Amino acid sequence: MEAVEKLGRTVEEAVASALADLGISQESAVIEVLEEPSKGLFGILGSRPARVRVSVRETPSYRARQLLEKIFEAMSLAVNLEIKEKDNDLLINLSGNGLGILIGRRGETLNALQYLVNLCVNKNQLQKTKVILDVEGYRQRREQTLERLALRLAEKAKQRGRNIVLEPMNPQERRIIHTALQGRDDIYTYSEGEEPFRKIVISPRR
Repeated sequence: MEAVEKLGRTVEEAVASALADLGISQESAVIEVLEEPSKGLFGILGSRPARVRVSVRETPSYRARQLLEKIFEAMSLAVNLEIKEKDNDLLINLSGNGLGILIGRRGETLNALQYLVNLCVNKNQLQKTKVILDVEGYRQRREQTLERLALRLAEKAKQRGRNIVLEPMNPQERRIIHTALQGRDDIYTYSEGEEPFRKIVISPRR
C-alpha cells in the first residue's frame, strides 16, 4: 500500500501535505496520527511538530487503475482512464491514440484484459466488484453490430428453412444475440458446444 509520513505545525497541515504528495483526496486516504504537536518550554524550546502517516485506501478503483497503468507503461501506451463506480460495478473507459491493439480481433484482447482486471480487483475481497472495460465506446458499437447480424441471420434461417450456426462467441456476446431474437414466433435460438467454442444456433420454427 502506497504511504507517506509527513510533519506539520498541525495535524491538518501534515495531512494536507501528505495528500498533495499522494495526489489523492481525503476520502481516498487512510490517516494515522503518529504524534500530536506539542509546545515546549515558553512555547519555543522543545516544541514538537505533528507527524502523520497517510496511505492510499485500496478501493476497487485504485487497484484497477494501478494494474492498468503498469500494463500501459510496459506497452508504451498513453491512455486516459475514466473510472465510474455504480453500485458494485466498475465502469472503465479507455481513450487515446492507437488503442486498437487493446481491442484485438473482435474484442478478444479487451475481454482478456477485462478478465485480468476483474481478477486483480476481486483478489481476497469478500464483496465482489464487476469490472467492465471499454475502449472509446467499442462495446456499444460491437453490440449494435451483433444485433444487426442476429436480425439478418434470423431472416436467412427463416427463408431457407434450416439452422444457421454462428461462429463461437463469449457468453456476453451470445447473450446479445439471444436477447435480440427472443420472443419471436418464427425462429428460436440456443447454444451448443463447450467453452471457449460454444456457439449459437438460430433455428426456424416448424
